Amino acid sequence: MAKQLHKRFPGEQVKSLLERYLYKEIESSYILDILGIKRRRFFELVKRYRKDPENFSISYRREKSTRTISKEIEENIIKELSIEKSLIENRDMPIKSYNYSYVKDQLWNKYRQRVSLPTIIDRAKKNNFHFPRPKKKSHDREVLTNYVGELIQHDSSWHKWSPYVEEKWHLITSLDDYSRNLLYAEFVDPETSWDHILSLESVILRHGLPYAYYVDSHSIFRFVQGRDSFWRKHYKVTDEVDPQWKQVLLECQVKITYALSPQAKGKVERPYGWLQDRIVRTCARESIRTIEQARELLKAEVSRYNNHQVHSTTGEIPSLRFHHALEEKKSLFRKFSVSPPYQSSKDIFCLRAERVVNPYRKISFNNLEFRISGVPIRGTVQLRIIPDKVSGVAEIRFWYDNKLVGIEKVRNEDLKLVHF
Repeated sequence: MAKQLHKRFPGEQVKSLLERYLYKEIESSYILDILGIKRRRFFELVKRYRKDPENFSISYRREKSTRTISKEIEENIIKELSIEKSLIENRDMPIKSYNYSYVKDQLWNKYRQRVSLPTIIDRAKKNNFHFPRPKKKSHDREVLTNYVGELIQHDSSWHKWSPYVEEKWHLITSLDDYSRNLLYAEFVDPETSWDHILSLESVILRHGLPYAYYVDSHSIFRFVQGRDSFWRKHYKVTDEVDPQWKQVLLECQVKITYALSPQAKGKVERPYGWLQDRIVRTCARESIRTIEQARELLKAEVSRYNNHQVHSTTGEIPSLRFHHALEEKKSLFRKFSVSPPYQSSKDIFCLRAERVVNPYRKISFNNLEFRISGVPIRGTVQLRIIPDKVSGVAEIRFWYDNKLVGIEKVRNEDLKLVHF
């Protein structure tokens, strides 16, 4: 960028050129070329010089802005910063720093007051609502994939989301790495394998089968020798036992990638930091007291993020980047279909167990007995269990030798599904 006129030429040189122009000693085109200015700027200088040749100067002093904000806005800024401070000082809340951008949004959403971020930060520093953030190690925030559906980052966060409730809730999320579009987000309490299977069902039935899922080594996702075994002598090694969630993906032929270190796990959790931060703050301000209220708030926040916010890494709105990639055929999602002999998606997105038929042609499952017909004694029956949280009743589908041999309805509580 070219320097300003007063930094490139002494004032006396400019005055001399203007004077020669007025005496018709030099044409304006030459002066424009010498000074490197536009015609409009040149004739503004000529006008000023004609008006007061003796005091003409091209130097100027930058005037300090005298704009002030109203007393009402000032009070609302302090009010919102005070709420921020109370959340930070609450040790049970996962908030460790001020979020001035969030305060700016609150001033508009609640009071319809537009305030610049520097103004808010200035008031925060003057009123002791500010402290330097600790320096963080640098890391690369980059998209490592070339297609939507190439990698789905899946995670669960356990926090006290509102100061008005005693319990903590789990937030289950699935995010497409390429577009940064959130494909699934839900609060659950408690967290079970079935909740994570429901997230798979939601993503796959809506978008198709992705190429891979990226998760940490939580016991819901992976069996790890030593951690998940109770005996000193281990009979099963790591990954020799497949948890329920993993069995679903293996049957769908979807690859699973594990984060093997805290640093790698951070890459999974980092995209959710903004979500956790804003939800906790909003739960506090709106006095959220139930998980149902929190779920409604979560829907609104996910919609805002997916459809309105430009992502800092991609420079695009996540949902638009996602749909543009689909239009350009940059997708590794595959169409989902139920493979024979199974008849319904319920046979895929389910909990699994196996039992052997006894001499009375019955099987026992969690202290419940079921009569099975068409299966020989000592035959192994596969149970595919589909709990319904709304009705509280689970459907059990019995399979033997690739045939559906029976269906039973049982209350969820009688099945003791907490063990899954």
